Formats: sequence, structure tokens, C-alpha cells
Amino acid sequence: MCRPVPFDEIPRAAWDRLVDATPGATPFSRWTMHRAWWDAYGATAHEQYMVCTTGNTTAPAEDDIRAIVPFMHRHEVEPDDARTATLLRRHTETGTRVRPDAKAIFFGASYHADYATVLAAAEDLADISSALVGALAGPPDESHGEQPWDAVDLRRLRHDDPLLPALESAFQAHADSNGWRIAREQEDVCPVVDLPDGDFEQYLGTLGKKARHEIRRKVRRAESAGGLELRLAQPDPEAVGRFIDLHQARFGSEGLFPDTEGGERSRRFVHRLAELETAEPDGGQLQLPEVYCGSKLIFAALAFDDGQSTYLYNAGMDPDSSALSPGVTGVAAYLRDRLEAGRRRFDFLRGDEPYKYEWGAQDEPIERLLVLREATA
Repeated sequence: MCRPVPFDEIPRAAWDRLVDATPGATPFSRWTMHRAWWDAYGATAHEQYMVCTTGNTTAPAEDDIRAIVPFMHRHEVEPDDARTATLLRRHTETGTRVRPDAKAIFFGASYHADYATVLAAAEDLADISSALVGALAGPPDESHGEQPWDAVDLRRLRHDDPLLPALESAFQAHADSNGWRIAREQEDVCPVVDLPDGDFEQYLGTLGKKARHEIRRKVRRAESAGGLELRLAQPDPEAVGRFIDLHQARFGSEGLFPDTEGGERSRRFVHRLAELETAEPDGGQLQLPEVYCGSKLIFAALAFDDGQSTYLYNAGMDPDSSALSPGVTGVAAYLRDRLEAGRRRFDFLRGDEPYKYEWGAQDEPIERLLVLREATA
């Protein structure tokens, strides 16, 4: 049984338990990410979270919750989107278009997440997917109004997430009887570096000759200008402010933090995420690596590290330090640090920007599962 439950009423213990059990979980699946997103962007969408339980009780015990489905709904395009949008990833929109006024169900917080999934153990995914699609085939939940959805537009699914085939199969099983059209298509790519055993120099040896030479040359030049130092800053308001300032200095109105309503939401989101992650019992997975040349901050990033993989979420570079190649030297310092910490996977997240491939990254597809009522065709 799958039923709607407000985000605030989902037991936190169930959320953490299911994140640990979910094969497709990433730092973007954490409660902190969703809480921070709703605190910053709650005016842009309506939550539609669901829980799937082992029985029909309306007040299940925490241990009875087998899945958490982090959904939200909104129109595909809202009137304020153009005015308040900020740019997280530079990406050309491709794939099936949905009419702008369609009521669409998305993964919650997925506008600012690079991966999304349903929280459930692998062995439960088939049953959960069937129950979830059955609920979506029913009448709208009263708390969300009388208008049924026009599209279920599920993005940010990892290509190897076992949820993807289970959910696609469940939708296909209901398609003919409900007049649905199902489309599965590649939404984007995440370039990922699989790091070898060994030190940073051994890693550089796996790269192409030109890329290896350029990285070494730029790092040496920065080191000779004052030395390079990586600091993993405590995610406090001051460190978050330094990251925002450097990102804004580099990207201005084309970045996340312009002097607009959208930029203010982005600031609120990042500060709130840092606050929540720092307070987590595990110490949090958010990292703010900073790279200094002498006493000058030339690179600051927002990243996640789950103990196995590192995810580079966003970065800022000092435009006045272009002679020091802060983008290259910053990534080199952070990647070296993570390699020494035992990480074997460095994920540049969504987008096929050319610089990512200079580090030996290989594309991993991100999938979109789209369900359309025939009326929206």
C-alpha cells in the first residue's frame, strides 16, 4: 500500500534506514537535502511524498515503512520560472517535450539534485513499483486538488539504478488500461573518474600525454607562485559565504547566486544544507574544499563525500588569479586529497563540459522516465 504522507510526518528513523538500504542512494537522497530544498524553494512546488507500507493501517509503525517515494508536483513551467531561475548546470534541453501547463509529478528536490531515486531495498523494488503505479492510476489525493496529473516526469535516474527497470515495467503494465504513453530516454550524463590504486602521480600516469603535461605544468606554476594548500573548511556560514562570493565572482548573473529572488533562494538553500549536514550524527557528507595560493583563496567548491565516492557539486574560482589556473589547480588539489583519503570514484556530476574529460572522466548516463496521459500528446 502506498499513500500520501506530508514530508514533515515521515519518521526520520525510517528515512535514514531506507537510505542505507537503497541501492541507488546518493548524498542527494539524504533527508538534509530534501529539508534544505523545501526550506529554500518550497514556494515553487507542492510536495507529494508517499510511503509504502506492509499493511493497510493509516498510522504504520516506523518498521512497517518499506519505501519512501519523494515526489512533488507543479506545472512543467510556472509563470515565475523565467524570472527566478538560476543556472546550476549548463545543459541543452533534449528529449520529449511536455506542454508547459501540464501538471507534472517530479522527484522532490530534483531541480537541484543530480541523482534521484525511491528509497527502498533492492528486493522490494518490484512490489513497491507496482503499488506506487497503482496509486498513481487512482484518483487524485484530496489534499492535492481535483486535477489529475498530466505527466509523471521522473528525471535524474542513474542508468544502473535497479529502480529504473522495475518502475518502467510497472508503468508499462498499467499503460494500455489507462491510455498512458511511456518514454524512457537519456536525460544527461555524469562524467565520472574511476581512480586507480596508488598516489596522485600514478593517477596522472593514466591520463593522456597532453592532459597530464598541462595539469603538471599548471600545478607547478601555482606552487612556484606561493605554494598550494587545500583546506577542508568547516561548513559554517563564513565558509559557505566564501564559496558563494567566489562562485559569484566567477559566474555572476550566469551562476547560482545573482542579485535576484532566485539567487537569494540559492543562498538560503546552500546555507541551510550546510547547517543541517553539520548537525548530522555522522558529521555530514557535505564538504567545502578551499585551495589557497599563499594566503589568497583561489578556488572554493561545494562537494559531497559518502566515504566511498566524491561528488563535485559546484565551484567558484578567483577571476583575478587566472594566471594560476585556479580551476585546474583547485580540482587537482581536491582530487589528490580524496585519492589519499582512499576514494576510488570522483563524480563530476551532470553536464558534459570538456574540462571534465581532461581528468579521464567517462560518461555515465542519467535517465528520464516519462509517463504521459494521451491528452498531453
